[in-house]
Amino acid sequence: SQSAGKTTSPVKCSSSSASMEEYSSLVSEVHGMHSCRQCTYVTKIKSHMRRHLRQHTGERPFQCHLCPATFSDSSHLKDHKRTHPGERPFSCVHCKSTFAMKKHLVHHTRTHTGERPFSCVHCTATFTRKEELVRHTRKHTGERPFSCVHCTSTFTRKELLVRHTRSHTGERPYRCHMCPAAFAHNSSLVYHIRTHTGECPFLCEYCDASFRHEQGLIVHVRSFHPAE
Repeated sequence: SQSAGKTTSPVKCSSSSASMEEYSSLVSEVHGMHSCRQCTYVTKIKSHMRRHLRQHTGERPFQCHLCPATFSDSSHLKDHKRTHPGERPFSCVHCKSTFAMKKHLVHHTRTHTGERPFSCVHCTATFTRKEELVRHTRKHTGERPFSCVHCTSTFTRKELLVRHTRSHTGERPYRCHMCPAAFAHNSSLVYHIRTHTGECPFLCEYCDASFRHEQGLIVHVRSFHPAE
């Protein structure tokens, strides 16, 4: 057992139910209100708190059966499934692009109209999407709302927390279909697959050299074409 003053072991709340001890380590319950111990979120509804906690734990229990993608909320999984080949009911009036979700059409349309409706209150930056403004604003405020339950690391974006958490859990959800290799990040899988296919998509504009990774091209240009 833990001595006084020490924290309990890091925990993850299950997508269905966690033990009372686990839940209590992450949430304070007073007069019917559930308060997150890691931020200011408060709710009367316990299921809402369980869903909220996934922002901190990085847990993504809802997995797509068509690809390695995982999600913290079932509604996000539902939206994602529509991005696979199939239904794309939302069509752009400016070009031939079609989309599975209306919000993606709205974002795309702004590339034609030039509309940037989200403005930073700290500087002159404007954005086509609210999420981009939120991420940008954190550069000014220093806010890092996503905390690792395994260490003291904090992050400005949820996806960065998810990537980091895998360094603790050892999770490697991206699997090569050509060999047994598995990876924590999709980008690592993409690079690995090129070792099978021989693809070298990064081409030097000064000679015939080509590379699997962009960093390889950068090093090459600096070494062999420094004056260019």
